[in-house]
Amino acid sequence: MAEDFLLIILTFDATIRVSVPLILAALAGLVVERSGVIDIGLEGKMLAAAFAAATVAALTGSAWLGLLGGMGVSVLLALLHGFACITHRGNQIVSGVAINILASGLTVLLGISWFSMGGQTPPLTGDARFSSLTFPGAEAVADIPLLGHLYSELLSGHNVLVYLAFLSVPTVWWMVYRTRFGLRLRATGENPAAVDTAGISVIRMRYLALIICGILCGIAGSYLSTGHGAGFLREMTAGKGFIALAAMIFGKWRPVPVLFACLLFGFLDAVAIRIQGVELPLIGEMSVQFIQALPYILTVVLLAGFIGRAVAPKASGIPYVKEH
Repeated sequence: MAEDFLLIILTFDATIRVSVPLILAALAGLVVERSGVIDIGLEGKMLAAAFAAATVAALTGSAWLGLLGGMGVSVLLALLHGFACITHRGNQIVSGVAINILASGLTVLLGISWFSMGGQTPPLTGDARFSSLTFPGAEAVADIPLLGHLYSELLSGHNVLVYLAFLSVPTVWWMVYRTRFGLRLRATGENPAAVDTAGISVIRMRYLALIICGILCGIAGSYLSTGHGAGFLREMTAGKGFIALAAMIFGKWRPVPVLFACLLFGFLDAVAIRIQGVELPLIGEMSVQFIQALPYILTVVLLAGFIGRAVAPKASGIPYVKEH
């Protein structure tokens, strides 16, 4: 019984760790789409941030400076997206795809040029990585069944970015639903003409939303290379930006449902890792390729049949032209 409970706790622990970039990226997409801008470049911003964070951390030996570097690069890409689709009213889907392609190619090119390690960065050690935080008394109660395992394994032992990701959910909820900025943000995504008539700049609101999006994607990417991992690997985001978009739609652009959607996808990923090499009843041992594809398959299945009708903000994807 105790061993089964510990296995469950360890699976949930893995769920939390793999859900962090999904939560941050999904919240980033939520904020920017609430302003009326579609951003499928979450994947590219995360990837660029992961590379920048690992590079800065490797050169300076500081994970915190790496985090700032990752956030800075992600915000620059977000502003580039805004310049293309807000200032020049370009196609938002095309702009997002371009950012994904740019990040995918540029990270490998710079990695090979700077480090000559096949597109990777040097391994990060010591202060160049975010270390785990141990709660008071966690080691003392680690051997106590049930509650001890729950406290020492599930709640304690994560790095600061994990706790920051979960704190960002109520923060974004409060910002979107309980502040004047959030009211204006939602109005910009629903009826930008009315916002403009009220004397509020639609362009400014959308750029601010993109900056917030860039910050959150920057934290997500930095977590992958300096918190969850120990350096940058080629294409290490592995489609997490697109799963985050799916989670955002699954949660219908609301922070708390988005959190649970991300945890669901993270759980599927954690379970897929756990069952590698395990003989399953009536099935046997599944191939590694199928296990790796399982979270993505289930993402499509869930979105296709279980979320009902998801209604995006009315002005989403529509460039705003100021009336004279």
